[in-house]
Amino acid sequence: MSDSPTSTGHSPWGVGAADAAVELLLRLGAADIAHPGGTLVAHLQRVRDRLAAWGARPALQLAGLCHACYGTDGFPTALLPVDTGRAELAEVIGAEAEGIVYLYGACDRKATYPGLAEADGVFRDRFTGALHPPGPQLRRDLAELTAANELDLARHDFAFRERWGPQLLALFTRFKPLLSQPAWADCRLDLRP
Repeated sequence: MSDSPTSTGHSPWGVGAADAAVELLLRLGAADIAHPGGTLVAHLQRVRDRLAAWGARPALQLAGLCHACYGTDGFPTALLPVDTGRAELAEVIGAEAEGIVYLYGACDRKATYPGLAEADGVFRDRFTGALHPPGPQLRRDLAELTAANELDLARHDFAFRERWGPQLLALFTRFKPLLSQPAWADCRLDLRP
């Protein structure tokens, strides 16, 4: 038997982790929560698929699949309590991916997004009120995950796109230094006037 992380069925880096994450999401009721384009679980899977299409590393893809587990600044429904659910989620998707999920869920968008592309930009945790500057990788992860999430909403909810499309394009234009080339191309394509 190999010691490789991908040799086990539930590796946080392999397909097994994604399958285990979907099982967890289903157990937590994500298939029963309405969301633009169908259900929350369908949205979460599309976000992961988009990140994969952009070439995102496995930890970010898994974070995309679980990004709404603690609720978000824009979607308050939480599947797991942030105070007790972090260990459970980390066991399924790995500590790195869970850290990205926490960052995304904890993001106070109004306080964080304006300076996210700046090296000294401050992140405000909406759960704790704490302020800290995220490192370059976390800033890129947050920008890429935000783009994947919002673009999925724009593709599946015309009213959302009409109302928020121009502001999102302006936001992603500011995020451009943090976004991969495929992500930026989709932002321009999906949010064009």
